[in-house]
Amino acid sequence: MSKNVFIDNLLETPSYGWQDAEGRLIIPTTKQLWAEAARRINIFRTRKNWISAISVIMMICMIPFAVAFGANYFSWPLAIGAVAYGMVVMGTHGTIWFHRYCTHRAYTFRHPIVRILTQHLVIKTFPEEMYVISHHVHHVKSDLPGDPYNPQGGLMYCMLSETNHHSINKNLCEAHYAKAARFMQHTGVQINSYEQYKRWASIATPQYTVFTWLINWAFWYTAFYFIGGHALATALFSGALLWYIGVRAFNYTGHGKGEVKHKDGIDFDRSNLSINQSRPGLLAGEWHNNHHLYPGSARAGFLKGQLDLAWLYIYSLYKLKLVSSYKDSKAEFLRKYALKGHARDMKPLSGTAYTRAQLEEEGRRLEEESRKLEERA
Repeated sequence: MSKNVFIDNLLETPSYGWQDAEGRLIIPTTKQLWAEAARRINIFRTRKNWISAISVIMMICMIPFAVAFGANYFSWPLAIGAVAYGMVVMGTHGTIWFHRYCTHRAYTFRHPIVRILTQHLVIKTFPEEMYVISHHVHHVKSDLPGDPYNPQGGLMYCMLSETNHHSINKNLCEAHYAKAARFMQHTGVQINSYEQYKRWASIATPQYTVFTWLINWAFWYTAFYFIGGHALATALFSGALLWYIGVRAFNYTGHGKGEVKHKDGIDFDRSNLSINQSRPGLLAGEWHNNHHLYPGSARAGFLKGQLDLAWLYIYSLYKLKLVSSYKDSKAEFLRKYALKGHARDMKPLSGTAYTRAQLEEEGRRLEEESRKLEERA
């Protein structure tokens, strides 16, 4: 793969580094990972650590809700509801908002109000920037050194990736910062100028991030309280905490725990370790191998039985004329893979296995075709 200077330098390099002199992944010890996390969230060391610290602060602020629920309001129906809220509602929203819209722009909203409502459909747990920027790097460097949640680094490498690997490089040049900021422009997040970036080392402004967090929590706790009192409110905030912790393991398990675990007829993209899993697929629309094959698609459930709740939300908004356009790669997937009988080793008509470079070229070709169709329309 050719060197991409912008992507290679987009994220802040951890103290233990991404790779050694031979280009092999550096696998830090658990002690090194925790030390890096402590260094990254230390806002007393430098205010530029605020974006890494804010999600940890959000998590700490959710713990009292979980304690209150367990100590004062616990019941099995509410506990089941909390798990459902975390695994299904929060999980599906993560796919809809952070993954398919903020990162991949798989669909467009007709009006900013619809975008804002979608953004705040659930309890907020971390800033958009901490997902979007790192995820762009992940798709370029999937399972390679520099992938911020490379599963070959181990479970804790992924669990602590947000604090250790997701923050933007604090020393970008103005041109590279402007390019990085464009990844966020469509999300509605208030963006720092380059001078502000040099002060805060983030794309999003601190005041916007904190304000939207507090407003979001105030609204949802009040709404849940009026529906079911403190019992329901603390239960569902506990469910949000459950999702916040659990989602950090997804790219570890979703990439085969760092091992090749593709299944013929299910996982068609063999250029990386991503796999389709039933639980995150059925509960949150995260058919991850399909997604890596067509990252810009608003639908990832391509095969029979692959329920995609995120797609149902997006398509419903489209039918209601609240979403103006979307990309759906199911027909292309079926024509190119499933209907051609290439399930065993994902071979094209030429008979040679797909490489990462071929997949990237195919993605560029499809984007160009889509652009031409939009221009004609």
